[in-house]
Amino acid sequence: MKATQIRFFSPQENSKPKEKKVTKSTPITGYISSAGKLVFPQKSIAKLDFDPSNAKFKIGAEEGKRKIKSLYLVPAGDDQDGAFVLEKAAKSYSVSLPFILQNNGIDYTRTKYLFTVKPFDFGDGIEGYELQLNDQAPKAVYTGKPRGRKPKVAQG
Repeated sequence: MKATQIRFFSPQENSKPKEKKVTKSTPITGYISSAGKLVFPQKSIAKLDFDPSNAKFKIGAEEGKRKIKSLYLVPAGDDQDGAFVLEKAAKSYSVSLPFILQNNGIDYTRTKYLFTVKPFDFGDGIEGYELQLNDQAPKAVYTGKPRGRKPKVAQG
């Protein structure tokens, strides 16, 4: 009997192939507090590309709009006039804008506003941030079946 070519298996071939993990980038978010502050949680600040302790921003909105749908933060750079500073809080950074928000149709006292931060190209190599506002409607009343035990009916 003639020896034939034998292909040997390896232990690696006997294991399930590893699936490549698809890293889904979570959106960078924040909210407007009931005191009229733009609040950036620590997690969101970590994902943005700037030092929050030294950062100064010019804040604006689209011209000609009555109600703000997006706010824009652009690094102030050398032009420090009219720049806002991020204030450090316990687990976040914030910018106080109560009068600006009220004057532009954002009632933060009655509705909680969330925002998503998206980088945008401002021009001249400057990257700004667009904060897209989403008003969070009050939680809908539950209308389904009541859960748990049925209440005992008093017999008379």
